[in-house]
Amino acid sequence: MVKKKSVKDLTAQQKKMAGVGATVQVLLAGFALADMWRRPAAEVRGSRALWSAACAVNFFGPLSYFIFGRRK
Repeated sequence: MVKKKSVKDLTAQQKKMAGVGATVQVLLAGFALADMWRRPAAEVRGSRALWSAACAVNFFGPLSYFIFGRRK
């Protein structure tokens, strides 16, 4: 049976990369949410509530909003 890794089993470099990835993810979601709620509703494709929920899905939600969710 394979032992599941925990955070304490990671190397310092792996911990650093996980922290950088988490920071980028949170910042990307924050920028997407701020942009979404500052825009008029006519400039957002679909429901703001659904896009807000999508922003919680790793990098894919915020990136999808920036690619598909904005009108210009």
